[in-house]
Amino acid sequence: QVQLVESGGGLVQPGGSLRLSCAASKFTLDYYAIAWFRQAPGKEREGVSCINSRDGTSYYADSVKGRFTISRDNPKNTMYLQMNSLKPEDTAVYYCATGLFLAGCTLLPGGYDSWGQGTQVTVSS
Repeated sequence: QVQLVESGGGLVQPGGSLRLSCAASKFTLDYYAIAWFRQAPGKEREGVSCINSRDGTSYYADSVKGRFTISRDNPKNTMYLQMNSLKPEDTAVYYCATGLFLAGCTLLPGGYDSWGQGTQVTVSS
């Protein structure tokens, strides 16, 4: 397991942007799949985006495709979620996660064994 620490959440107006960061180890970013999940009040945790740090394979939930971008900076041991054109329905606690995948990644929580503490994103006027 790897320690993960998210940051960058906050309050933003609809249409605005935020960039979430997740600090991790170099080895995690080099050899693990990374992902972002979110959980809104009264809803189950859902996968937002993931990327395999080995082969670059990435996926996005339909609800965020074209608005969110997942990336990583291995020298800085950090992963990011750039969120643009935010909507009120994006309001949730966002979690970063890592897991050991031979290739590819999944938006299902199973398979991810390390999780951050979560950071609140609120989209409201």
